[in-house]
Amino acid sequence: MHASGSREGGRGAGLGLALVSAVAFGGSGVAAKPLIEAGLDPLHVVWLRVAGAALVMLPVAVRHRALPFRRPALLAGFGLLAVAGVQACYFASLSRIPVGVALLLEYLAPALVLGWVRFVQRRPVTKAAALGVVLAAGGLACVVEVWSGLSFDVLGLLFALGAACCQVGYFVLSDQGGDAGEDAPDPLGVIAYGLLVGAAVLTVVARPWGMDWRVLGGTVRLDGSAVPAAALLVWIVLVATVLAYVTGVLSVRRLSPQVAGVVACLEAVIATVLAWVLLGEHLSAPQVFGGAVVLVGAFIAQSATPAKGFAEPVAESGGAERELSARGTAA
Repeated sequence: MHASGSREGGRGAGLGLALVSAVAFGGSGVAAKPLIEAGLDPLHVVWLRVAGAALVMLPVAVRHRALPFRRPALLAGFGLLAVAGVQACYFASLSRIPVGVALLLEYLAPALVLGWVRFVQRRPVTKAAALGVVLAAGGLACVVEVWSGLSFDVLGLLFALGAACCQVGYFVLSDQGGDAGEDAPDPLGVIAYGLLVGAAVLTVVARPWGMDWRVLGGTVRLDGSAVPAAALLVWIVLVATVLAYVTGVLSVRRLSPQVAGVVACLEAVIATVLAWVLLGEHLSAPQVFGGAVVLVGAFIAQSATPAKGFAEPVAESGGAERELSARGTAA
């Protein structure tokens, strides 16, 4: 009875963290768009986002300075895939194919996570998780109105699929150490060093020395209102990056990569709704319907019993709260 309560508590906390992460990630586009319209290159906005977050998390990295010697592959993988890879591949795809197509392909990640779990890790996948992925993908196609911008640029499609694969890396690597007991790497330390690695890689890609820094000292237009550009940048760094990654990684460790991946599809729905509310962008009937389908898919997926090896060891060791405490994590 106690173990069952611990599992439910851990699942509830994990879902809450996943939703916070989806909202935080989903708000990044709304805050970034006015900066881009004011003259900043999209890659420069991405660099500011990651580099700013890395600076905020620098004290955490110093605190866990032994981590690069203990888990160098994990940190390098998280930085290259979960941080730099997703951003670089997604923006590269946007330069060649429509936004809706790029988003849809990127959010094939939950389906790819299921494939990874089933065929690479050889762990069982529940029917609920599989059904949730199918519904979420179908609903997402409606949300992004993929039919309005069909384009088959091969390189663009490959970049978008690359973003999806990097997204898989985010979910799989976020789960690493979840059942390693006291030797588990601190998730905050992993995020801190991942952001540092990502910032270093994106510095080479984005070349920020050519950025128009004057934009950050002025105001930008947000649905007709003048807003300080620096305020939007602070939101992107603290909420859409630091808070989003921290809650996202913690949610994966309390749920499972496949369930957290489906819930993450809500990010596109939230981004669309926020664009409608804050930017005045039109929300069509198919988008509303698609958002509802994504919600149904996420609800079905979260009802799946996690495969042993993801959430079970946490519950069996006395609950997610004690497990995170053992890792030295301050949620």
